Amino acid sequence: MVTQPQNLDQREVFYPESDGKPMADNTKQFRWIVVIEQNLEWLFADDPNVFVAGDLLWYPVEGNNRLSTAPDTMVVFGRPKGDRGSYQQWREDNLPPQVVFEILSPGNTQPEMDRKLLFYHTYGVEEYYVYDPDRIQLSGWIRDEDRLLDQIESMSGWVSPRLSVRFELNAELELYRPDGTPFFSFAEINQMLNQERQRAEQAEQQLEQERQRSQQMAERLRSLGIDPDAL
Repeated sequence: MVTQPQNLDQREVFYPESDGKPMADNTKQFRWIVVIEQNLEWLFADDPNVFVAGDLLWYPVEGNNRLSTAPDTMVVFGRPKGDRGSYQQWREDNLPPQVVFEILSPGNTQPEMDRKLLFYHTYGVEEYYVYDPDRIQLSGWIRDEDRLLDQIESMSGWVSPRLSVRFELNAELELYRPDGTPFFSFAEINQMLNQERQRAEQAEQQLEQERQRSQQMAERLRSLGIDPDAL
């Protein structure tokens, strides 16, 4: 019996979950990727239909496993939270990431960034932000009708239409939630948690001291033949 070879159809295409590239080239780039990705996770934590991911391969076209990119951070409105090995757009109601962030490192080249901009333009990104932490430079592009190639003139004070996050550029990039709360690093959050824990411990100590003083007063009144509960 001779077995005829079968053609590989789209359902059998393998989509790698890694492009073999590091998430970041240095600590500064990694810190900014984590700060932006995690703060966006917290911002939309109560919305089950906002998916946020960092360094996740995005495949926009079914059947083409060579066409992909891994944004440093991407946000997709209209898709549920949950773990994914890659973002395969045809499995996600064909929704592309609407917002994408890239953090530059010394290893990034201009041709590479030009290709990324063209990719995001071609496959439907609505807002694209690039931050260079070494030069303290921030750039952004917003989709106008069917074009993502129009650069935002001034990023300082810019508010993202999709995220409602405000951008400021001073000694470094500053990002603010819609309520005005700044984005925090893990170190800053840990410091705030420690301070809050110390305040709670101090409040508990003060409460315990008040209990002891109240008990001592009640004992003195009883020694004088006075019932403190009757007062």
